[in-house]
Amino acid sequence: MTVVAMWKCDRDDSMFDNKKEADAYDKMLMLAEHFAAFLEKHAEGISEQDAENIGLLLSKNKDQLVAACKGKPELLIAIGSDTETEEEPKVASLVTNA
Repeated sequence: MTVVAMWKCDRDDSMFDNKKEADAYDKMLMLAEHFAAFLEKHAEGISEQDAENIGLLLSKNKDQLVAACKGKPELLIAIGSDTETEEEPKVASLVTNA
């Protein structure tokens, strides 16, 4: 019998083959949680679910957001155009309608 080490994310019970990926995923979820809290505090009338969805979208694309803030705003248009999941188009439409 072979023993395989697995890492579990505390926030949503996702499983990973290595610690580095698990830590990166956990940090992404923590950033999403903080984005959601920021949105709920500063965007009057936003629902908790919408804040969580937008927070996750921002967190998953943090590198493009940072680059956009540093003078490359065209990178924001490319977010989601390569590999959209079923949830991302809905979240993207929330951002553009906000």
